[in-house]
Amino acid sequence: MPEALNAEIMEFIDNGYSGTNFERPQVQKLIELVRANQIDCIIVKDFSRFGRNSIETGYFIERVFPLFHTRFISISDDFDSSKFKGDTGGMDVAFKYLISEYYSRDMSIKTKSAKYAKMQRGEYQSKICPYGYRKSADGRMEPDPEAAAVVQLIFQLAAEGINATAITRELFRRSIPTPGQYKAAHGNHTHDISRCHGVWSTSTILRILEDERYTGVYVIGKRAVLEVGGNRSRLKDRESWYIIPDHHPAIVEKAVFDTVQASQLRFSQPNKKKRDYPLKGKAFCGCCGHALRRTMQKTSYYYCRHSEADEESCCYKMRLNAAELEQAVFLTLKKQMEAAAPLAPDGTLRMDASVPERAEYEQQIEALQDGKRTCMNAISWARLT
Repeated sequence: MPEALNAEIMEFIDNGYSGTNFERPQVQKLIELVRANQIDCIIVKDFSRFGRNSIETGYFIERVFPLFHTRFISISDDFDSSKFKGDTGGMDVAFKYLISEYYSRDMSIKTKSAKYAKMQRGEYQSKICPYGYRKSADGRMEPDPEAAAVVQLIFQLAAEGINATAITRELFRRSIPTPGQYKAAHGNHTHDISRCHGVWSTSTILRILEDERYTGVYVIGKRAVLEVGGNRSRLKDRESWYIIPDHHPAIVEKAVFDTVQASQLRFSQPNKKKRDYPLKGKAFCGCCGHALRRTMQKTSYYYCRHSEADEESCCYKMRLNAAELEQAVFLTLKKQMEAAAPLAPDGTLRMDASVPERAEYEQQIEALQDGKRTCMNAISWARLT
């Protein structure tokens, strides 16, 4: 390719991601550059390096890339889109898409089968240990003395009838670092601890109190992925879990664990409505940066729940009237929109009528395209089987 002598070469690598998942960070970055007309040619070893989803792969190679005049070359498959202008490459190319996807699905099934067999024998365990444990030299779980003492303290307080909120206050009073801070202090910086300020969350306390692994029982296989290569999962029935007793040294005695489970109040609301309000996830505390929560009362207000354990925090017990805050936000947005669009005689904003219609049409087109891909996928698998 003589035209590529002075071209800028970019490399996109997504290690650790399934090829069936097109939400891979580097693939998304590549697609954004294509849509910005900044990519002239894409070269891959074979089709499976770009993706193992036949519908998505075909959609980008046959629809998206030609639209933005991006050349696509697959070396091992002897495919060059510049030789198939106005053509999709025929059935040979289509079958290569399907074979790549079927291979990925087959490997997924075999990998899961091997993993489940190891679970049944008690040989498999997650790479990540729960707070209070660490990996030993042989790869097994062993108590981490410093963190294990904190777990024992949490169970001791709960067994005495102290609720989760009061436990968070006690841990903060004793200046005990949160699990995220503890990991960061030991070189694991996977958690964002910039806003925790040493305050434990009640959800963390409750998760620890409900975790059977602290009694030496190993529980695995609680969730199942909804689709190959996807990140969404669902909680399986307890009968489908793999529960292995005496798998590792216990931090908490079984009697103490049972006492805590009996004393903890739990409420089940199967028909609970989702709590939604205009500023949900949009209003943040000016002191600690955490999202404000809104009470659902006759006179509602926003408050910073994270500061409840720190009585010296400037946002401790601070309350903002919900109606006043929402009205202030509304007036601010209205002023900004007035600057961008003129007002009609009746006081409403003049909007181009085509704007909302265009957005509605785009949503309809996207929904139809999703339906088309689903149908094509079902037809393809039906032909294979």
